[in-house]
Amino acid sequence: MDPTQAAFLGLIQGITEWLPISSTGHLRIAMHFTGLTVPLLFDVILHFGTLTVIFLFFRLDIKNILGAIVHKEFKSETGKLIPLILVGTIPTILIGFFLGSTLDAYFSNLAALGGGFILNGVLLYASKTGNERKENITYLEALIIGTAQGIAIIPSISRSGITIVTALLLGIQREKAFKFSFLLSIPSILGALGLTIYEQHNLLNQTGIGFTEIAVGVAVSIIVGLFSLKFLWRTLASRKFHFFALYCTVVGVLLVGLSFSGL
Repeated sequence: MDPTQAAFLGLIQGITEWLPISSTGHLRIAMHFTGLTVPLLFDVILHFGTLTVIFLFFRLDIKNILGAIVHKEFKSETGKLIPLILVGTIPTILIGFFLGSTLDAYFSNLAALGGGFILNGVLLYASKTGNERKENITYLEALIIGTAQGIAIIPSISRSGITIVTALLLGIQREKAFKFSFLLSIPSILGALGLTIYEQHNLLNQTGIGFTEIAVGVAVSIIVGLFSLKFLWRTLASRKFHFFALYCTVVGVLLVGLSFSGL
C-alpha cells in the first residue's frame, strides 16, 4: 500500500463511517475490486481515526460524562448515561468475542456482503415507523441497542444505522438516539482497537503498511468524517434518515448480481 491508496481508503472510511451505509462493507468492496490486501488492524485503525470525530463533535457531552465520573454524580442527566453505556456495551462485547471472527469470515464474499447491504436498507426504511415519545432510555432499551451494535459486526451492516434505527423503533427521540448511538460506540471501538493491536501488531509491516500510510489514512478519515457526521445529523433532524435505504438496497442488489456474474 502506498500513501495514495491509504488516502483512498481513508476517504471511504470518512464518508461511510458515520453515514448509515457501512464503512467496513465499502472498504471490503474497495479491497475486492482493487486487489488490496489490508489486515483487520488497518481497518480498525481507520475506525479510531473517525472516533476522533466523535470526541470533537460530542466534546461537551464527553467532558460532562468524565466530570460526572470524577465527582460520582450519577443522578444527573449526563451521569445517567454512564451506566446505560456500560449496559449497552456488554452485549456488544459478548457478540464480538463469540461470533466476531465467524461473522467477519462469512460475510467476506460479494454475495453475502450484498445480502447484508439489502438487510441494512430494510432496517433503515423501517425507521420511518418509529414513534418518538420517550426522552429517557431504560436499561432494557440500552441492552437492546447494544445488541444491535453487536450485530453490526457484520461487515455490510452499519453500526450507526442499526443502533439509531433500533432506538427510533423503541420510541426514543431522535436527538437522544443520535447522541446515545455515538457515545455507545466509543468503548466498543477502543476495545476493538486494543484487541486487534494485541492480535495483529506484526501484520502491518508484513503487508507493507508503515507509519506514513497509517497517518495519511487516519488524517483523511478524520477530516472527511467530521463533515459526514454533521451531514448525518442534518439528515436525521430533517426526517430523511430512511432515504439511505435506497442507496444500500441498490448497492446490495448490484453486489449480488456481480457475484453471480463471477466478478
